[in-house]
Amino acid sequence: MSNNIHHMVQMDRRQALKAAGAGVLALGFASTAHATPESAAAKLAELAGSAGSMSDKVTITLPEIAENGATVPVGITVDSPMTADNYVKQIHVFAEGNPSPETISFNMTPTGKAEVSTRIRLGKTQNVVVAAVMNDGSVLTAKKEVKVTIGGCGG
Repeated sequence: MSNNIHHMVQMDRRQALKAAGAGVLALGFASTAHATPESAAAKLAELAGSAGSMSDKVTITLPEIAENGATVPVGITVDSPMTADNYVKQIHVFAEGNPSPETISFNMTPTGKAEVSTRIRLGKTQNVVVAAVMNDGSVLTAKKEVKVTIGGCGG
């Protein structure tokens, strides 16, 4: 009886190792996919309903060079009165070169300021695109490039 139990444990271990190997392979294939400016624009159109228009009312605060792509600080300010008649409804952040272009979205209300900050992960040097969806349906966008280095050695 102990031989049967031992044999079953080996089968379970083999199956677990096979499953783990398949998972590692799947992660390897998933990490090779990258967003493109076109896929970021498509997601923007899907979420916001249009491609939007570049606007100096949207300000992106990002370092020109990010020495650690795992945690890049980003600040976004939209020049808006934030009244019941004229306010920023949503702010979307896209990274054109990450595996998925969607990075983060914020829902806003007419009170307060149209200002957010967070940290995002960037896999390589790329553009960060911000879309501010206004309550009237218009979309204001801005774009800024961030150079991501590895240990500050360039990249």
